[in-house]
Amino acid sequence: MFLQGKTAIVTGSTSGIGLAMAHKLAGAGAGVVLNGFGDAAVIEAARGELAAASGAQALYDAADMSKPDEIAAMVARTVAATGSVDIIVNNAGIQHVAPITDFPVDRYDAIVAIVMSSAWHLIRAALPHMRARSWGRIVTTGSAHSLVASPNKSAYVMAKHGLAGLTKAIALEAATDGVTVNMVSPGYVWTPLVEGQIPDTMKARGLTREQVMNDVLLAAQPTKRFVTPDEVAALALFLCRDEAQSITGANLSVDGGWTAA
Repeated sequence: MFLQGKTAIVTGSTSGIGLAMAHKLAGAGAGVVLNGFGDAAVIEAARGELAAASGAQALYDAADMSKPDEIAAMVARTVAATGSVDIIVNNAGIQHVAPITDFPVDRYDAIVAIVMSSAWHLIRAALPHMRARSWGRIVTTGSAHSLVASPNKSAYVMAKHGLAGLTKAIALEAATDGVTVNMVSPGYVWTPLVEGQIPDTMKARGLTREQVMNDVLLAAQPTKRFVTPDEVAALALFLCRDEAQSITGANLSVDGGWTAA
């Protein structure tokens, strides 16, 4: 329980990668603040599981990650309730796919706000508390799209590239403060959201399930297998260990070889 006495905020953590990260952190003893949208009963069940795993507080905060004031208030509430914010995981994200000429401006604004700007605002609010304790871990969920591009995803690719730059900049600013700042960049991760897209793609393209998985979703991943949320979370957890104190400013790929080419 090497994170006992530490508190982590994980944004976008009511499902998928964020929830897997929350479980890993709780399993190592950290108190965890969940954040995101979803069914209240499901969120409460997850909160209870995290509290049982960590033996520490597990909280839920419904802060809207597109609103800077709510992000700052979430940090303040966390400090008031637990006494500290030691770890933040910037994981909140949304997606929209369209050519730039057809891309709705409101969807562009939302992606930039939730994927990229929210991380800036959360770091800004949390970093002073980490500096006060001379220890902190900032982990951001990136993407293969923080390193390479795909067509029709201009806003998302831009935002993920921006997060890579933010990671480097804050790593330098916090280099002597006991705070590390890193990004974990997965390829296609097997989540219920991805699985739910398969039937529609089969119907739209006249493909089998196997063809959709291998020739569409996994076309860019040489391993031809999905990354699991647990694999992404395990790397994020390692970055919180003392053994990782010299890893900072890094963008670590977990993408089945996607960006090796």
